[in-house]
Parts: sequence; structure tokens; C-alpha cells
Amino acid sequence: MPVDSDEPPSSTSIPSSPNPPPNSASTVLHLSFNQDSGCFAAGTDQGFRIYNCDPFRENPRYPVNKVMIWDDHQSRCIGELSFRSEVKGVRLRRDRIVVVLGHKIFVYNFADLKVLHQIETIANPKGLCEVSHVSGTMVLACPGLQKGQVRVEHYASKRTKFIMAHDSRIASFAITQDGRLLATASSKGTLVRIFNTLDGSLLQEVRRGADRAEIYSLSFSATAQWLAVSSDKGTVHVFNLKVDSGLLGHDRSHTTSESSPTSPTAALPLSFIRGVLPKYFSSEWSVAQFRLQEGLQYNVAFGHQKNTIVILGMDGRDIRNIQIGLGD
Repeated sequence: MPVDSDEPPSSTSIPSSPNPPPNSASTVLHLSFNQDSGCFAAGTDQGFRIYNCDPFRENPRYPVNKVMIWDDHQSRCIGELSFRSEVKGVRLRRDRIVVVLGHKIFVYNFADLKVLHQIETIANPKGLCEVSHVSGTMVLACPGLQKGQVRVEHYASKRTKFIMAHDSRIASFAITQDGRLLATASSKGTLVRIFNTLDGSLLQEVRRGADRAEIYSLSFSATAQWLAVSSDKGTVHVFNLKVDSGLLGHDRSHTTSESSPTSPTAALPLSFIRGVLPKYFSSEWSVAQFRLQEGLQYNVAFGHQKNTIVILGMDGRDIRNIQIGLGD
């Protein structure tokens, strides 16, 4: 029996269900990577499939107001969480399950499915929420209660930080595996900002382009040296990050270098009139771009091999593993 979304949902053990027959006409509803981007899940209207980039596995379809706990070793569901409203997203750690609803987020202990924390958010139809994956410390980022605001929960230190990242609504964000860096994009989709989650300071700002775009996904590399961005323009941009990890946790200037990431001297001819030209001309630009089919939604992550990215197309047919040749 579903419970009200304002109350902690119940958890139950359930018997295994038979897998439905494959259906080539199924529609892809959602794509997401696991913690280390070694595999990804594809949610369809016929169920979900888990890809280790190959092979494929299919599982049963369940109502949109339920979260099913699937044990892959036993090949069956071992529990469920039920809500009155539609589940917008789920995030996993080895010790926690995070369920995202339209205006609320629940954090559960994985072992016994007990509610540990409830968070109120602004309307969150895209189910935006990210968690760190370094064991021992948990950082959670989610929309705040204001437009353009990101709330960051540092569970180890029991601190909450609110970051006013943009004037317009948040379209996408990502955090590093240790939760110390946050990348955000707004509904305008022209700029991406990188923040220190500990003190909320702005560390760097990079430009995707001048035209408005819908940002679909942001992804840090494992070392936080690179940031990949996909948009509805059919492009994936890769940016060079200039964050000094040794300064994280301490106050630092909100200003960053405005020269090109690929050539520090490239902007020098314009330096004497930077105060006159629009900010566009002194923006930090991507060091690599990949053009795909415009209009399709793509999710992007960094692969396990050095300097590679994995791109997933929401049409279910486009999966790419690309060597990006960024150097050391």
C-alpha cells in the first residue's frame, strides 16, 4: 500500500518476478551511469536494462511510484519503497539509497531501509540530485528552496551549505566523487560554474557557447582535471579545470583566469580592451568538442581508460566510447 509522500515510505521483502520477453519497440525513458561509470542502466517503458557496456540484462517493469531493490546475485527484487507521487530519481551508495520526488528527497540506510533524512526542495521535475561515492564521507547536492539555488549536505560534519549558483533555474549539476567540487548549469545553458562545496566559493566559470541550450548532463573526470558537458545542440564539450585541490576548504578568490585553457597566451592581444569587450570574448572555452545528432539527449561520463569518454544516446541506439586525446 503506497504511503503519503510526506511520510517515510514502508519497505517490504517481495518474491522474485519473471522477466518479461524482450521488446524491441520499448521506449527509453532514462539513462544513468553507476558510481564509477563502469556500467549504466537504461530505464524503458518495458522495464530496465543494465549494461556493462555489454552484455545486456532485462528486468521487470514496476509502477512509477515505487523503488524496487534489485539483488543481481539472486536475480530478484528483495525490497520496495512505495510513494503516493512519482519517483523522479534514485541515487545509490554502498551504504545509502536516495529517492527523489517532485518536492522532497528521502535518504535511507541501505542495510535496513530506515529513513535517515528528509529534504524539502523547490519543484524538481528532472529529479536532480547527486551524491559522493568516497566511502566514509557522504556529500549530497540537490535543488534548494529558491530558483537557481543548490543545497549541499555534508553528512560527516553535519553541515548544510546553500549556493546561489544562477539567477535562472538549475538545469543540471554534478559533484566529484569526493563531493568537494560542484558543477552547475542553468536553463540558459551558456555558462557552467564550478564551486567549492565546503565554503560555496566560485572557483571557475567556463562557456559552452553563446546560444541558449538545454544542458543534459555534466560529468567530472575521476581526478577532477576535466569536465564534460552535453546539450541539445548535439555537442559534447570537454573543459580543462584549473582547480587547485589543495586550496579546497579554504577561502579563495571568486575570480579565475580568463585566458584560453589550450593556449595561455591566446587572449593576450585582447587583454588591453577586456574591460570594453563583452565577457563572451574573454570566456574560458572547451579544449575538445564532439558533434552528434542535434535534438537527441546524450548522457556523458569519463571512461576507465585514460582520456576517454562514454556517450549514451537516449534513442537507445547511440553508444560511443571516444578517445579524446587531451594529453597528460
